[in-house]
Amino acid sequence: MDDPLDLGLREYLDETATESPTPAGGAAAAVLAGLAAALTAMTARYSQDEWPDAGAAVAQAETLRVRAEPLACEDVTAYAEVLRLRRESAGDEALGRALERAADAPFRIAEVAADIAELAAHVADRCDPAVRVDAVAAAELAHAAARVAARLVDVNLSMRPGDERAARAARLAEAAGRAAAALGA
Repeated sequence: MDDPLDLGLREYLDETATESPTPAGGAAAAVLAGLAAALTAMTARYSQDEWPDAGAAVAQAETLRVRAEPLACEDVTAYAEVLRLRRESAGDEALGRALERAADAPFRIAEVAADIAELAAHVADRCDPAVRVDAVAAAELAHAAARVAARLVDVNLSMRPGDERAARAARLAEAAGRAAAALGA
């Protein structure tokens, strides 16, 4: 499959709806995080006349968006390898290693989504009231992305008990939830 970000929105939705197991939840979470970062950037940009530090928030949001963007493709690629090994009835060792690698992209999605949720909450408290609801939406979207990603990390690492990434991803999702909840969303 192509990089999900190279597809138009309708094409991406159509591709996701096929019987193919990729793209799936991880790619969707990465795209969702990217959308949350884009909304955060928009609300900060819109607020530049009234908020002197809006430019810094725009720069942070764009940096976070750039971090999120490649993770959709990375997730698809890593999970496709897991699926290939399952089709080939690979041994537990090889499958375990592939699942461990497949946890990397969702873990990084959880990291960036938590950062986006916190930035969106910061922006929501300072932006123009006309776009505050969009900053709140960005925090909620980032929280959803972090929760999905944390769940995928947990599932992918189920063959590797004791891997700290599952607990860390859960904590990141909780932090994103706290940021969104602080906005009364």
